[in-house]
Amino acid sequence: MWKRLAGALAVGACCWALSGCTATGAVAGGVVGHEVSDGSALGTVGGAVVGGVIGHELGK
Repeated sequence: MWKRLAGALAVGACCWALSGCTATGAVAGGVVGHEVSDGSALGTVGGAVVGGVIGHELGK
């Protein structure tokens, strides 16, 4: 699990440098939510929402 999480965060960091913060935050949050909740759809969507909000605030 930790290797996939680290890989997802690395991809998210690269995407953040190349695109908008809101979308990148949503993707990274979705991946983290998926991993933490063992693949739960609710965990994935919740992580994406939280990540998107954080990305939006960081992009201001």
